[in-house]
Amino acid sequence: MAEPRPGLALRFQRRFLAARPLRSLPWPELEQSLRTAPDSALLADILHQTILHPLCVKYPPSAKYRRCFLTELIKKLESTAAEPLDELYEALAAVLKEEEESTHCYKNYLLPSGDCVSLCESTALISGGTTGLLTWEAALHLAQWALRNPGLFRGRTVLELGSGIGFTGIAICKSCQPRTFIFSDCHPRVLRQLGENIQLNGFTPEPDGSWSIQTESQGQEVKGQSCQNPKVIVAELDWSSATEKQLLALRADVVIAADVVYDPEIILALIGVLQKLSSSRADRKAPEVFIASTVRNPDTYQLFQAELDKAGIRWQVIPAHSSCNFLYDVQPDVTILQLFI
Repeated sequence: MAEPRPGLALRFQRRFLAARPLRSLPWPELEQSLRTAPDSALLADILHQTILHPLCVKYPPSAKYRRCFLTELIKKLESTAAEPLDELYEALAAVLKEEEESTHCYKNYLLPSGDCVSLCESTALISGGTTGLLTWEAALHLAQWALRNPGLFRGRTVLELGSGIGFTGIAICKSCQPRTFIFSDCHPRVLRQLGENIQLNGFTPEPDGSWSIQTESQGQEVKGQSCQNPKVIVAELDWSSATEKQLLALRADVVIAADVVYDPEIILALIGVLQKLSSSRADRKAPEVFIASTVRNPDTYQLFQAELDKAGIRWQVIPAHSSCNFLYDVQPDVTILQLFI
């Protein structure tokens, strides 16, 4: 059996630790060496002198670079008669997990005023078991519609259901001068990212505590408060367990939501919250409700409309612009409904 070519693992190590492009590494030499010496010795040597090298463990290249590197190694392994190397697959699994946990980026959305909304977003559609860590199209459309109708929000208390990471609400806070804006969601990781994004944009959420108690007295707290600096609250609101008393304490004048009609299983819970908002108004006027939806599955959207009818909630389609300034590629089918609860 031929011996691995001397120095090949060392050259891989030097080029890898120097963060040279993958294409500069001696892949052809590696594949030839593996073909002439079909065992795992050379591959193991390269692995331990690159990915598993103490210097790489202490100062690792990016997860993407390491994933590409390991993937190429696996390709070379599979193209030869070399036996599988468990450490190689374990290292790839670890990098993939790390990449999944760290897939985020910062985005800036320019508002018509010249201000911008800065957000930390996930780069994956599903992250941490939720789809709420990135901005969806309906949120962009709803924000654009709100910015064209600022009078609806000026000096009023706004409750957003399913705020996600906060784009629509932050845009309204920056441009529409609400008195109070209540962001709400139920996923812990989404709420954490939402709070960070709110602070990233210069707003300070109310201190931790019972949001129902905080908002019960908000009418007195914000009386005479400048709308230029709205009061911001982040509420953990589970539609399935929210009570009429909690919703009454919010004292919402306007209720908005974007991309919350995507799963038939949550439609009834959403309808339930709307009904509680209606019955909890006491002697106050019912809030105005606007829900923006990207119509991905017509059956799901029609089910939502049917459940609204069944619950006695009237609705009408709000004319909206066919294009959204915040989107630069495909314009999805987005509809905004005004509900009368």
